[in-house]
Amino acid sequence: MAVSVSELRTKTEELFDSMVDVRRHLHRNPEVSFKEHDTSRYIVGELEKLGIPVEQPLDTGCIGVLKGEEDGPVVALRADIDALAMQEEGEHKQGFLSTRPGAAHCCGHDAHTANLLGTASLLTHFREHIRGTVLLIFQPGEEKLPGGGRLLSESGFLQKLGVEAIYGLHTSPHHAPGTIVIKEGPMMARPDEFEIELIGKGGHAAAPHMAIDPIIMAAEVVSQFQTIVSRSVDPTVPAVVTIGKLEAGSTYNVISEKANLLGTVRTFSRDTALLIRDRMEAILEGITTGAGGSYKFQFNEGYPAVINDETLTERVRKAGTRLLGNEKVIDLERPVMAGEDFAFYQEHFPGTFFFLGSGSEESGSTWSWHHPRYNVDEQCFLSGAPLMASLVLEMEDEA
Repeated sequence: MAVSVSELRTKTEELFDSMVDVRRHLHRNPEVSFKEHDTSRYIVGELEKLGIPVEQPLDTGCIGVLKGEEDGPVVALRADIDALAMQEEGEHKQGFLSTRPGAAHCCGHDAHTANLLGTASLLTHFREHIRGTVLLIFQPGEEKLPGGGRLLSESGFLQKLGVEAIYGLHTSPHHAPGTIVIKEGPMMARPDEFEIELIGKGGHAAAPHMAIDPIIMAAEVVSQFQTIVSRSVDPTVPAVVTIGKLEAGSTYNVISEKANLLGTVRTFSRDTALLIRDRMEAILEGITTGAGGSYKFQFNEGYPAVINDETLTERVRKAGTRLLGNEKVIDLERPVMAGEDFAFYQEHFPGTFFFLGSGSEESGSTWSWHHPRYNVDEQCFLSGAPLMASLVLEMEDEA
């Protein structure tokens, strides 16, 4: 017989405290992208306790390889393990606040890892109901280019194992525990980045005619960049151009030599991103030439857009409805302009990505991603772990 919903729920409740303990251990001991050595050793140890063989194709992170009792498809479940390079805040995290200055799990990757380890425990318990092989991917470096997802998906390792589908999730402070949020097709944007140096001629603030002011050039650049989306991009195509940092000058009576700008472009296609890049270059050329200055421009292509497979998204919908109820499966109306390196897997394998509700006032977990007070309501494990497990188990509905 297949696994029943009640059996899966009961076992998840038994594992809940251990998932909380894992999450809080990881939260206290965050490691930034591609430096997750302690984290990786900890995960390997937990998988070995479950008797799951482990592969480590990259320097950090690991993949648990769990074979079922019968032959069948190879399906991957992915969690990211890295923390952000930032300082954490929050008295609501008493007892598990980050102990490592300048590193913090303020995006929920500690919860993703704990959730997938909980899924691993569920799958080992119901192993006789697995047909095929499950790959438990604990991926490093989601927060930093080139992205651990890119390195892993381009390594050939997953292709060698014969992956046929991949699923991933991300906690959402905007939705309550017990809910999931899904969307077919475009779900998350590609996040490209740019760096600009505007080069003028320094001088005395009282004699601007003898200088070339890079701050004036910067002001024009910022203003003109805002016309790119409104005048150069098809109005029906989502796109964002944002200047995140502008730095120039040293004091009140000096015209600086240079101004530096950093920013991001968010789109859903490479063609649109490159159109914006070319318009940025043209604007920089025109403004600096007119002012008598010059510029340096670097456009760094980031992750692709997350484009969800229709068939796999429907599978998540059905699994979520069976476990949580139809009203707890929420359709995302519009794509999210944040980026995710899960998109790299989707360039190689059918895949779908969804949000796991984790926000509640009671746990102080409604702060946005990357906020220093970001937290998750750990009740989300009661839906996240069994849902991931159900995607690879033979399940039956309640009588």
